[in-house]
Amino acid sequence: MNIYVGNLALSVTQDNLRDLFIEFGEVESAKVITDRFSGASKGFGFVEMPSNSEADQAIKALNGKFFERQNIKVNPADPGGKKKKTNKRFQRRR
Repeated sequence: MNIYVGNLALSVTQDNLRDLFIEFGEVESAKVITDRFSGASKGFGFVEMPSNSEADQAIKALNGKFFERQNIKVNPADPGGKKKKTNKRFQRRR
């Protein structure tokens, strides 16, 4: 299961993120999203856990938890990706 982790302190590294989730089970990957130009953290990341039951436990235990001076937000990641934008200017009126 892919898990979104938000409101991360800018000092959190991928290793810190992995260590936070490893107590709940196997972690396939942990990634802190960074700005492509400056390399600075954007304050959120994603953790991939192969077991859905372990991921659910981690989400319930960590959502709202105080971590590195921040209350983090943890929930399942939206698998939808980018949504198609509609241009309302060109839609026909009914």
